[in-house]
Amino acid sequence: MSGIIMGNAAALGVISVTLSPAQVAANTTAEQTFTVPGLQVSDFVDVNKPSAQAGLGLAAFRVSAANTLAITFSNNTASPITPTASEVYSVLYVRKDATIAGVIA
Repeated sequence: MSGIIMGNAAALGVISVTLSPAQVAANTTAEQTFTVPGLQVSDFVDVNKPSAQAGLGLAAFRVSAANTLAITFSNNTASPITPTASEVYSVLYVRKDATIAGVIA
């Protein structure tokens, strides 16, 4: 059985960023990347799209490279969907501390 490494959050915050995602093909998921200055690869991120669109979902989020947010969009319909342009998304980030507080067995 593996242990769980625990640590502290070195920083956390919310970044507001205006995004205009590309069209998402029918019945698929597609990852798109966006420049978000300040994000680091080891950051945990969560994303909030400010409006709902029928059939469109946010499936996953990650920092794919420094200053680069990757969002996986899900289209659950038989037609392409273009996410609303120029919306201000909220990005929650948590940056872990370099020190390890302990290990739980």
